[in-house]
Amino acid sequence: MDRNKFIKISSLATIGALMLPKVMVAATFQQFTRDQLIGKGNPDIVGESYTSKMHKDTKVALDKMKIAAEKDGIYIEVVSAYRSFQRQKEIFEGKYSRFTSQGLSPEDAISKIIEYSTIPGTSRHHWGTDIDIIQAKVPRPESVLQPQHFHGNGPFCKLKEWLNEHAHSFGFYEAYTNNAQRKGFKYEPWHFSYAPVSKPMLQEYKKIDIKQVLTEENINGSDFFSEAFIETYRRENILDINPKLLS
Repeated sequence: MDRNKFIKISSLATIGALMLPKVMVAATFQQFTRDQLIGKGNPDIVGESYTSKMHKDTKVALDKMKIAAEKDGIYIEVVSAYRSFQRQKEIFEGKYSRFTSQGLSPEDAISKIIEYSTIPGTSRHHWGTDIDIIQAKVPRPESVLQPQHFHGNGPFCKLKEWLNEHAHSFGFYEAYTNNAQRKGFKYEPWHFSYAPVSKPMLQEYKKIDIKQVLTEENINGSDFFSEAFIETYRRENILDINPKLLS
């Protein structure tokens, strides 16, 4: 291995190693409220816009990762970060209304929505730990969040290559991997999660009665969330993710 490249990679790993344990310990012993876990209020969220709002520890780690990437000529741009319950509800219900008005049954509309979009109250973006990122300062396609843009000759392929090699050094892991055996949400090469905080949050989230949450919040289409549907959604969409993000 080239000596300069070895030194660079070693430095990145050292930064990650120094940063992660302290944050992991803090997050592990933190108590998360129901409102935090379903996107209805989180005192740890910082930032003003939908692309800058995120958990304070996620921001620290992301800033470090962006600086390291820029040294290699890779500019990371966040296109989505923290998403509130209300915002996710608007997205879900907008798609539900559109698909049902186009003739889909409620069940088929919901199935189509959850190929990529989460049901409000179940999104990892509610935690402020998950971000959707693309590569800045390159030709920008009209619809940026498409898997083909991150591979081959796609405009964001250099970013993807860099993330594959370095993101874990800063605590970030791809949530919905390109694994044919994985169920639930489709492959999202843009979606990364900050594990030191998202892992303990997921453990707390697993204790929530999702059916009760969805019933209480009166979401359009929730009448079609059967017990069987909720159990499958929990198993496949919430828990069938990158193993690095599980305990």
